[in-house]
Amino acid sequence: MDTQVNPAEIALEDIDVSNPWLHQNEQAALLFERLRNEAPVHFCAESDYGPYWSITKFQDIMSVDINHEVFSSAREHGGHQLGFERLFDGNGTVAPMFLAMNPPTHDAQRKTVTPVVGPANLKEMESLIRERCGKILDSLPVGETFDWVDRVSIELTTQTLATLFDFPWEKRRLLTKWSDAAVTEPGFGIIDSWEERKVLLDDCVNHFAALWQERLNGEPGT
Repeated sequence: MDTQVNPAEIALEDIDVSNPWLHQNEQAALLFERLRNEAPVHFCAESDYGPYWSITKFQDIMSVDINHEVFSSAREHGGHQLGFERLFDGNGTVAPMFLAMNPPTHDAQRKTVTPVVGPANLKEMESLIRERCGKILDSLPVGETFDWVDRVSIELTTQTLATLFDFPWEKRRLLTKWSDAAVTEPGFGIIDSWEERKVLLDDCVNHFAALWQERLNGEPGT
């Protein structure tokens, strides 16, 4: 699909909101609005990622999300990670994923990571984040065009993540690179092939494995 979308002209059964082009070209919202109005529980029989259901109203999403006995997140039950097998490396190779787990496994892992982004810890970081926001905004050029996403959104996010992860400061932009690679597929400006994507994600795993080993050895963060 490479043309503007008129949501009124697409048959309801043919709507496929998983098409990356829609999101890249800011057309997806039009179809989501139509689904909310006409088919809040919608089945797409054919897509690049296989058949899937779309739940598009807030209360329905919440009902599904909290009812683990009826709606499973586990990959072996179909899960809710659309096309995750394909998105991992393009060949169906997968690894355990936090979001594709049910309680109690999910709860145990969530309990491990929650404190670092909990209100108390974020309160302690408030002054640091405010200081960084100020420095980033003060560094922006005046009277000339600049890339807000790169110089503000990405920079502040990667600075904060590097602090939370105790990740090497000079390598913090790798966090954005890996994150982008993890949720894309070839042909959308980030990677050119599944092989390139796998190399990037392997690099991510290797970096964090090395950091984990440093922590086990009692070495200070860098």
